[in-house]
Amino acid sequence: MKTNLALRGASLAALCAAMSMQAVPAMAEISGETIRIGVMNDQSGAYSDNCGSGSTAAVRLAAEDFNNEINGADIEVVVADDQNKPDIGVATARRWIESEGVDAIVGCSASSIALAVQEIMREAQKPYLIAGTATSDLTNSACSPYTTQWLHDTYSLPKATIQKLLEQGQDTFYFITVDYTFGKQWQEDATRFIENGGGQVLGSVLHPLNTTDFSSQLLQAQASGAKVIALANSGSDFANVIKQASEFGIRESGQTLAPLGAMVNQIHGIGLDVSQGMILSSAMYWDLNDETRAFAERFREATNGRTPNEAQMATYTAVRHYLSAVQETGSDAGEPVVQQMKAAPVQDFAHKDITIREDGQVMHPMLAVQVKDPAESEYTYDYYEVLGEIPAEDSWRPASESECSLISG
Repeated sequence: MKTNLALRGASLAALCAAMSMQAVPAMAEISGETIRIGVMNDQSGAYSDNCGSGSTAAVRLAAEDFNNEINGADIEVVVADDQNKPDIGVATARRWIESEGVDAIVGCSASSIALAVQEIMREAQKPYLIAGTATSDLTNSACSPYTTQWLHDTYSLPKATIQKLLEQGQDTFYFITVDYTFGKQWQEDATRFIENGGGQVLGSVLHPLNTTDFSSQLLQAQASGAKVIALANSGSDFANVIKQASEFGIRESGQTLAPLGAMVNQIHGIGLDVSQGMILSSAMYWDLNDETRAFAERFREATNGRTPNEAQMATYTAVRHYLSAVQETGSDAGEPVVQQMKAAPVQDFAHKDITIREDGQVMHPMLAVQVKDPAESEYTYDYYEVLGEIPAEDSWRPASESECSLISG
């Protein structure tokens, strides 16, 4: 009898031990007992207003949603200023992955940096969350199973803008384009939409990144006689060309300035008096609904009163979805986490049950917006009139046209 009791006791102890091991698998699978997220973007240069410290704040807010830990493993955020220099971005990514235990990178880098970092993350089998970089190659010809694109790209951004302009009879275009991968890809994608819609591109001119004097480019655009001057740039370049176009009297002469993409804080920086009437595409808008306004208030409290732009809102959504996948899988290993990210529907501020396509594209709709007249704006950052929502299937490159090896077969 004592022997049976002893055996039962031993069996019970073994069962309890097994159950205990099953109840806490996360600590055994989360490397270093830390979930380390790297935030890489321009923190001090021409594109620092696109993401910068605001995106870092958004990542920290997402971590706060999990009380900065998952199953006992701390969530740690590390930050790097890539300075828009590929050598710095690549060296940082390699150091993070190879020696500093970074589990995922949130990217808002220049396209040349992002494409190189994507290869590092592919080799390491680590998630790369894109929330600001715009080249469509990231989910097209250079796609990776570990990359997800959360905000916009050079395909989605110009599409609605071009369609609206063509509907208004604005059918001739001249491009002012930043001279690197991002700008050239943007112009190429926009040109396709123009020509497919019956419009015509009369010419284009390049400018270096971080240009302060656009007089030559603007004179060439004026001389072209194009109805639309399309701007394939961003950051301080976008602000500078818009302000100088106002000094040249572009709008008064009858030509339309059309940014292929801009963010709400850029509109704030240049002012409604200069940007009023411009039509553009937007992935998110802080003043869209109660959920977006609630997040904006939370963001302001964390950033001394700053209003979140589109990239910063997308960064929060991306990191929150990533951390949910870590929590669900009990692991920070790239393969199961990315599989869970693609299997689970994304819930963002404005849309529910969004899917992630196999090429990594987060299939959310886009907004067509028009910048308000100063008299129409009732409060600071009340800058957009939403013209309509563009369904995801009409916003993003169709799978049938994709060069991505993950879906083209």
